[in-house]
Amino acid sequence: MTAAGEPVPVPEAAGKPLRAARPPRQVTGLRQRLAELRGPATVPHPMDARALAALAANPGCRRRALLDGAGVDKGALASALGAPANFGQSQFAHQRGNSFEARVKADGGADLVRLLHERLRDGSEAPGPGAVATPDLTAPGPQGRTARTALALREATEAGRWALLDHPMVSLDVAGSPAFLEPDAVVVHPDGSWTVVEIKSFPMVDGSADPAKVGAAARQSAVYTLALERVASMIRRLPEDGGDTADAADAVDAVAVETASAAKTAEAAGGAETAGPVAPAEAAASADPAGTAARERPVTRAEAALRARVRHHVLLVCPKDFSNLPTAEMVDVRKQLAVTRRQLDRLTRIEEIAAALPEGTTFDLRLTDDGRTPTRPVEELTAAVEAVDAAYAPECLSTCELAAHCRTRSRAAGRVEALGRGVRGELGGLTTMDAVLTAAMERPADDAPTGDPTVDALRRAAALRAEALASHPEAVACR
Repeated sequence: MTAAGEPVPVPEAAGKPLRAARPPRQVTGLRQRLAELRGPATVPHPMDARALAALAANPGCRRRALLDGAGVDKGALASALGAPANFGQSQFAHQRGNSFEARVKADGGADLVRLLHERLRDGSEAPGPGAVATPDLTAPGPQGRTARTALALREATEAGRWALLDHPMVSLDVAGSPAFLEPDAVVVHPDGSWTVVEIKSFPMVDGSADPAKVGAAARQSAVYTLALERVASMIRRLPEDGGDTADAADAVDAVAVETASAAKTAEAAGGAETAGPVAPAEAAASADPAGTAARERPVTRAEAALRARVRHHVLLVCPKDFSNLPTAEMVDVRKQLAVTRRQLDRLTRIEEIAAALPEGTTFDLRLTDDGRTPTRPVEELTAAVEAVDAAYAPECLSTCELAAHCRTRSRAAGRVEALGRGVRGELGGLTTMDAVLTAAMERPADDAPTGDPTVDALRRAAALRAEALASHPEAVACR
């Protein structure tokens, strides 16, 4: 919807007029509540794939789910709480990354597509000069861009040629709220399949890169793949050739309509699932990656729609050996895709979390007119943040802006989560440091087992430590 409340214009295929999409279902109550949580005058902070991947890695954190769903700027909130985040990309690194991405996509993306073709090694025909289409994805607002991306993917799939979508926009349902995501690029193959392209500025030396950074890129790419699977599912719903073209376009328009609505239907939720058994047209596309059969006879619209599928190998493009020349490798994201799908399904819906908050809870910083200085008392902000349960772990320090605040509160409360998820799992029902120390130091006179393996192991460890200190009187005991 536009600011004036008019329907979002959905771009049609080339040469056809724009028409308005059907208005989404009204979810005024939830949207109004989320606006109150972040502040009526505060612009929603967009959720990117990196934040969504971090959220999926910690689905038990209701605090992050609510703040991200409401569009709260967690970095600004952390600074107002006195615990600013100490991670992020420097301005120099950001500029270097943009420069490298521009070089990779130069010449209309032809070099990028050739690089992908070289890494595929599937025997398909290499793209020739001018063979790569670059559709225009310009549209008003995130809903409009999402719809335009879906239409461009449909048209490129039907065309049966190479196409590069530069910074397309896709959407994904996150705990009942739509998140708009922007991959670096998506390549459409002549056989109708799609490949996600992730461009990073960290180097790839002798064909390998930092495993931790590659893993993070794979998790991000899995989020994009999951969102694109939903679009592919929509395209496969197109009617048979000769059917009602208005209904066919409406099937793609549903992408924008459904993402604009926070309350998803069961059908829309199912659309994000992995495609089922391979259809005959898909099997034919796999057997003929070069698309030779498609050029021998006309391909119906229904056949082209059935080819729409997302490949589970993404192209990771990085600088080669500390230079500015691009190199790439294919990364299998099937494992990350399964984990992300499962973890997102576990997220508590945002409306349930918001409904459990005390009346009047808000994370509004009440910024001054310059939009920089918060005027909200720290005590009020702290109370609002603590009203939502968090699931802190040391891994949060590299993925969440509020991690420093959550760590301080966790340590002050003596929670064992501050020591890591592994330690938390080993300690079972002992959830605080005081409980752990009490279980370890209180030894019965007969030294009989308690029946609790965790308590018995703690007492045995305490006894061994006492023996070690007794055998070395000069040693200083840990405090």
